[in-house]
Amino acid sequence: MRERHCSKAMCGRPSAYSLTYDYAGCSMAIGPLSPVADPNSYDLCAFHGDKMRPPTGWQLFRHAILGGVDLLPAEESDAGVTG
Repeated sequence: MRERHCSKAMCGRPSAYSLTYDYAGCSMAIGPLSPVADPNSYDLCAFHGDKMRPPTGWQLFRHAILGGVDLLPAEESDAGVTG
């Protein structure tokens, strides 16, 4: 399997997260890296994924799996800008 890299310009770090947008719903979802590259999502490294903030008026949902337990997405503040 070919290693995927962060979608952010000038970043060559390995991907850790997948980010998707719902423009109609003004929401973003970030979660574990999808097993297969998807042209409708963005791959982000841990640094950029952890820094990600939604644009004003948008919601960010984070999906995380910790210790084998699937956690419900946590809604983030809608303040800030994308990192």
